Amino acid sequence: MTTISTAARALDRSNGHGLQAVLLDMDGTLVDTEDFWWQAEVSLFAELGHALDERDRAHVVGGPMSRVIDYLLSSTGVDIAPVDLAALINQRFVDLLGAGVPLMPGAERLLNTLAAHGIPAALVSASHRHIIDIVLATLGAHNFAFSVAGDEVPRTKPHPDPYLEAVRRLGAEPARCVVVEDAPTGVLSGEAAGCPVIAVPSVAVIEPAPGRLVLPSLELVDLDVLRSLVASRV
Repeated sequence: MTTISTAARALDRSNGHGLQAVLLDMDGTLVDTEDFWWQAEVSLFAELGHALDERDRAHVVGGPMSRVIDYLLSSTGVDIAPVDLAALINQRFVDLLGAGVPLMPGAERLLNTLAAHGIPAALVSASHRHIIDIVLATLGAHNFAFSVAGDEVPRTKPHPDPYLEAVRRLGAEPARCVVVEDAPTGVLSGEAAGCPVIAVPSVAVIEPAPGRLVLPSLELVDLDVLRSLVASRV
């Protein structure tokens, strides 16, 4: 795994073009796991006597788990403790991960490009640490300076805390760290932290906005795009 000192040296080399780091979401951005979460929720609630549909999916995409649980309980009226429901969904999700985690198109190329140019990448997810560690077996922990989990910060997405923590660890400036996200909650988190954001929507629609670039695929995210987004902010 890349060390913080290595990341700091990379930041020094990046000063010429403005881009200091890339902060990447996990579920639905780098790995195609949003369907896994949805499958876990749909199958579990079917057993509890409730059919979830695409309208529900738009409300739960992107987490965090606390918001997902609040929505599912209020919309279905299921009589179960929130902590128990969260545990059931997490376990079913972990079971699905056992079959392997597919990468999103362009994810491997982007990670390889950042590594080749010495640009630090950090994984910033609303998922809990035990989930991130499972997925890192596929993504490769060596591709990231570090990872920030949703259960390691005071408030998770859509609050700015996860991305502010990543910026702090890097010793970087928010305006020079590009956030790459797939869900509205993550986009709001990155923007609240003061970072330029590239949104590659997976389920919910995300509209362009100042300081935000919306692209249809991660395959379109390259160094020129990353650098130009930073250049428009600094």
